[in-house]
Amino acid sequence: MAQATAVSPQALIDVAKATVTTYNDRDWTKARTILTPDFVYDEIATGRKTTGADQAIELWKAWAQAFPDSKGTIQNARATADGTVIVELTWKGTHKGPLSTMNGPIAATGKAIEIRACAVLEMSGERARIERHYFDMATMLRQLGVTG
Repeated sequence: MAQATAVSPQALIDVAKATVTTYNDRDWTKARTILTPDFVYDEIATGRKTTGADQAIELWKAWAQAFPDSKGTIQNARATADGTVIVELTWKGTHKGPLSTMNGPIAATGKAIEIRACAVLEMSGERARIERHYFDMATMLRQLGVTG
């Protein structure tokens, strides 16, 4: 790869961080500009996987409906030599809307969550092409009081 056309590690990190900040701001229009049209979002904890920027954003909107005050706070982000970015973050929010699960929706509990997460993003130029999002669903359900 010619160095003149390579995307800098910092630019890759900025795009990866923007996937969180656009969610935090509920700026779905801007989110579309940082995702490839064929963006794959793989939510490991829930088993949900979407293909296409619009489908991923719809899934993110559902999270925002379930947790209207939810925000991600990034603790660390690193770019690898192959252009992959790893982001460590914490999600916080209050469960005020229906939460979609594989076993049906969970009605609002009014309880707060705080869960640590990791996202691994593969880039295409200065856009995210694939995101694998890892978080502890069991801890979240326990915090919501729906499991022991």
